[in-house]
Amino acid sequence: MLGFLGLFFTAGALLLMFLTLLGGARNSNPLNEIYFLQVNTGNIPGAPSVSRWTFWNICAVGPNGKSDCGSSWPDFPFDPPSHRNFDTTTNIPAAFIGTNHYFLTSRFTFPFLIIALFFGVVSLFTGFLAMCTRIGSYISSLMAWISLVFQIITTCLMTAVFVQGRNKFNANGQTARLGAKSFGFMWTAVACLLIACIMYCLGGSVGGKESGYSGREHRRRGFFSSQRSNSVRSNKEANP
Repeated sequence: MLGFLGLFFTAGALLLMFLTLLGGARNSNPLNEIYFLQVNTGNIPGAPSVSRWTFWNICAVGPNGKSDCGSSWPDFPFDPPSHRNFDTTTNIPAAFIGTNHYFLTSRFTFPFLIIALFFGVVSLFTGFLAMCTRIGSYISSLMAWISLVFQIITTCLMTAVFVQGRNKFNANGQTARLGAKSFGFMWTAVACLLIACIMYCLGGSVGGKESGYSGREHRRRGFFSSQRSNSVRSNKEANP
């Protein structure tokens, strides 16, 4: 049961992580509702009236309130004044100009998430063994812990860079807000992976205690039963 619970929470975490990763990659529901930051950029030359940042591009917002994304590039950076985003400094908050902080921080989130997904998928497959064997529980736990570490790094970097970006845009008079779905998914995935790690560890340790106890009881019963049977057999031979 503990192995199954670990498998269940691992699968839930992976689903949320994949949804966040693929947000903005296609203009289909629910991917067109997942983004990191939404900003009113109508006063920036060449920018849409409302812009949304994802892992893949900057998306405009259609009349239905959904993201309307164009061409996609993996590991798309959050760097408003650069040629990768708006290619202008007009009406861009001064905090974004002349610094690589936002570019580098946002670019590192993508590879760390890929690493977290890789070890999470490995933990998912070994989780089937965790329902049957102790070694499967421990291997799944190790893979889940590694995935959890990289997921925490990814989520913290993502939260830091986009919260800072939101504050800078708001201070510049451009209304900005975070994407509730993406941040909710990522932090929930952290919680799910943590629970999965605990379940796998408990499954391995509890399985070890149960098997050791039953083995000793079996040997103890076997020893005394053999002694009793030998004594009964000798008494019968002495007193036919």
